[in-house]
Amino acid sequence: MNHLLTFSLRYRFFTLVAIAVVIATGIWSFTNLTIDAVPDLTPVQVQVLTRAPALGPVEVEQFVTFPIEASLNGLPALRELRSVSRYGLSAVTAIFDDQTDISRARQFVTERLAQAMERIPAEYGRPVMGPLTTGLGEVYQFTVKGPGYSPMALRTLLQWDIGMKLRAVPGVVEVNIWGGEPQQFHVIVDPSKLLSFKLTMKQIFDALQRNNAIAGGGYIEHQREQLLIRGEALATQVSDLARIVVAHGSGGVPVYIADVAEVKEGSGLRIGAATAMGEGETVIGMVQMLAGENAQQVVTRVKARVQEIQATLPSGVTIEPYYDRTIFVSKVMTTVRNNLLEGGLLVVAVLFLFLGDLRAGLIVASAIPLAMLIAFTGMMQAGLSGNLMSLGAIDFGLLVDGSVVMIDNILRRLADKPVRNRDERLATVLAAGREVLRPMTLAVSIIILVYVPILALTGIEGKMFRPMAFTVIMALAGSLLLAVTVTPLLSYWFVRTGANRQETLVIRGLRGAYAPWLKWAVARPVWPVSIAIILFIISLGAGTRLGIEFVPRLEEGDLALQVWRLPSISLTESVATALEIERVLRRFPEVTQVVTRTGSPEVATDVMGVELSDVFIILKPQQEWVTAGTRDGLIEAMKRRIEEQVPGVGLGFTQPIEMRFNELIAGVRSDLAVKIFGPDLDILKQQAERAARALQAVPGAADVKVEQVAGLPLLRVIVDRAAIARYGLTADEVLTLIQSTRVGTVVGTVVQGSRRFELVVRLADRVSQDPASLGNLLIPTMHGELVPLSRVTSITVDSGPAQVSREHVQRRIVVECNIRGRDLGGFVAEARQAVARVVTLPAGYEMRWGGQFEHLQEATRRLTLVVPVTLLLILGMLSVIFGAMRPALLIFLNVPLALSGGILALWLRGLPLSISAIIGFIALFGIAVLNAVVLVSHIRRLEAEGASTGEAVVQGAMDRLRPVLMTALVASLGFLPMALATSMGAEVQRPLATVVIGGLLTSTALTLLVIPALYPYWVRDETMRPRPLTDQADMNETGA
Repeated sequence: MNHLLTFSLRYRFFTLVAIAVVIATGIWSFTNLTIDAVPDLTPVQVQVLTRAPALGPVEVEQFVTFPIEASLNGLPALRELRSVSRYGLSAVTAIFDDQTDISRARQFVTERLAQAMERIPAEYGRPVMGPLTTGLGEVYQFTVKGPGYSPMALRTLLQWDIGMKLRAVPGVVEVNIWGGEPQQFHVIVDPSKLLSFKLTMKQIFDALQRNNAIAGGGYIEHQREQLLIRGEALATQVSDLARIVVAHGSGGVPVYIADVAEVKEGSGLRIGAATAMGEGETVIGMVQMLAGENAQQVVTRVKARVQEIQATLPSGVTIEPYYDRTIFVSKVMTTVRNNLLEGGLLVVAVLFLFLGDLRAGLIVASAIPLAMLIAFTGMMQAGLSGNLMSLGAIDFGLLVDGSVVMIDNILRRLADKPVRNRDERLATVLAAGREVLRPMTLAVSIIILVYVPILALTGIEGKMFRPMAFTVIMALAGSLLLAVTVTPLLSYWFVRTGANRQETLVIRGLRGAYAPWLKWAVARPVWPVSIAIILFIISLGAGTRLGIEFVPRLEEGDLALQVWRLPSISLTESVATALEIERVLRRFPEVTQVVTRTGSPEVATDVMGVELSDVFIILKPQQEWVTAGTRDGLIEAMKRRIEEQVPGVGLGFTQPIEMRFNELIAGVRSDLAVKIFGPDLDILKQQAERAARALQAVPGAADVKVEQVAGLPLLRVIVDRAAIARYGLTADEVLTLIQSTRVGTVVGTVVQGSRRFELVVRLADRVSQDPASLGNLLIPTMHGELVPLSRVTSITVDSGPAQVSREHVQRRIVVECNIRGRDLGGFVAEARQAVARVVTLPAGYEMRWGGQFEHLQEATRRLTLVVPVTLLLILGMLSVIFGAMRPALLIFLNVPLALSGGILALWLRGLPLSISAIIGFIALFGIAVLNAVVLVSHIRRLEAEGASTGEAVVQGAMDRLRPVLMTALVASLGFLPMALATSMGAEVQRPLATVVIGGLLTSTALTLLVIPALYPYWVRDETMRPRPLTDQADMNETGA
């Protein structure tokens, strides 16, 4: 550091160029920095999705999900494996350790999927990996509307035109589709006509497959030209399919497809739907962002492309966005920007008040933007995003510590010894810098040190707070570098020499008020010490009354409503219910848009049955609300109105990003999950219902629901093997007929330009409209007989599982609930007792508490290691600074003093103890200890110069009043806007800022009284060295 200081002053032009390079690099890094509202908390995970439209939930589990799980189980770094099996869908999620590279994880899964495909029959579907996106990937959602256009036409337009163009936008990984009708070409066979021509379904299949193809014959050379040979027999429209010959009748008369079937464009069986504003069905496009991309830039590019696409759409068709991530990001970043600017202005004001020199204040203030530019460069290189946590938790007061120390000593030297020329000025500035170089470095190092253990956090809390710690460390390291190089250089150029350095009016007033209190504390040490002990005991009592939560809920500004119905409900009825709910919600003056997604999308990243819906409620700014002034009040009003007008539905309110994060991280969509594991679904359901009743009785429980695993109506057609043997039939012939009743058999593809549509053979709807009609279907036998389906099968109406969920390769059921009006920790403690009283699990079954509570437990375990390590590092650094343990232990008393203020501040503001607050305590310890270092180091220096202990204590305390107060004020005022802000995103910053401000208030006040009172008794027996380490580590101006 000494060489760096000398070099920067000797080679001033080079230093100036280096500053310019730092500024240019920082500005470039900032403009290219990924900006988002919050850190991406999504774990490293890979989804494997399979569509099996002919299978029910149990069959999907047995024939699709289990083979995939068995193949993926045991992958390197695999931490968790969970799955959901529903009608026609399987979703297996493999979660890996946080250190695993996502590309490598996907490679692992790809290699194992080859094994899984060998175990899954081809007709049951092909597993594919889900898109490479995260919980923050759903950045832009829109509806496609057009009066006079059918849902099928709109979906086709979205799938093959709009979607294809948007997928080409850089940063977009997928455009998922919800709602509409998937277009197919249907060959609807009439069984009676089929029998009259003595044809079978297999002949229909073969005819369509053989007469819808293309072939290449190479090329010929003709008249010095090369002609490619291409044979074409592709069916591109309904008329082409209708003219395909199936067989030839008597006399060689051809029998066409049109003679035995109706050929038309139709819709495949739907597994989802979308509605908007209570006006009817619509089609939703959801743009998903590639993991690691910049949401702001991606959405900007998407919106620009949407404008271009809109101009090419058919007349009347419009793209109407309803969810835009950039709006949320902009609001949150506005909060961050305002907090940083307001905090910076307060810090600069304090500098001017305490330093009393405008030029010096501006030089010190310049360290703030320059240090931030260095931090931006580090963030860019580390691949971090700028968000509420990484940028919002920076305190500008910490960034000026080193510069204040440096410039204060330079001002003192220049005032004490006027210089006559530039060489003397350079020598004076250099000498002043060298004098405080070591103490300044150690002072900033202490603050950096307390953030280092945060880098060891893992899991969700690591993803949230590691970027913050890294950014603060980079900014502090940059501020130290600037204090050694830029501040001396600017002081050499711009600071006035020989100025009369009188104390400002503020300092003189503070000294006059402090002197009598200091004499009282030194004369009666029992009193200040007793007050400190009593305050600490009171704070411990207040701490027992604090609630506990994982992290504060970030208000997103919009709501997401989860709606669940009976598993037996039809898609048509679900759509009707969704429209009724939308009509109720749109009557609220706070609501601007309501869009509902029912069931699953085309790429089933969100596996839901048709009985489940997600309602997106887009709201006006909160200051415009009239129904209620708070989010909880508005939710209660909405819930009450919906329950009155739309009976028979379950409701759960959350927020769009929060819902997606909860689902991806914990596999559930609510705050708390009670997971019960075991083999029998009926027993799981019984135990879950008992747990749900117990949870509903706990104060604070809201939106309690049991995962719907049973109640799906089934029409079972069971093959009678003895009967088919008598008639010479095979099970395959019977099952093919059953499959053809509704879902049909895919026999090819119809190509229309760039569009591709499935060619499906199925029976007319009327032949399977009820069990009796289905039983009357005739099957031709090998002997030429016609046998009713009911004669070779048993047809019964039954019920079965609606969903089979698995975790850690075993079945499980989940009881979910949200928590309103109380803290998470207190609620779970009471809920566990309530559930334990009514739920007794049989052998082979187990219960686990998950959701945010699980994250809270994991974070608590890690923090029980991180916090003691931080305290030990602080104590170790203090012992290095002073070369002895006794003064280090005396300074360490500031930790409980700071802890008292932080706890009391949380209690007074009614804030629970969260991970954000604990991180605030860790930062507070370093800042608070610095105050005591400032005081004790100067006292020891005065003793080393010959002053008595009593004189050194009084004089040292009075001398160090300004730096101690400056350290506390710039740090606390830098956090003040965060503590008081009410705009979007302030909820997460508030606990951290509250802890730091409250802790600094008590620790600073008690430092100035308790440490002078205790010092003569605590270190009086220690032999003073002529030149102790603290002489070099003199903190006399470690102000700031």
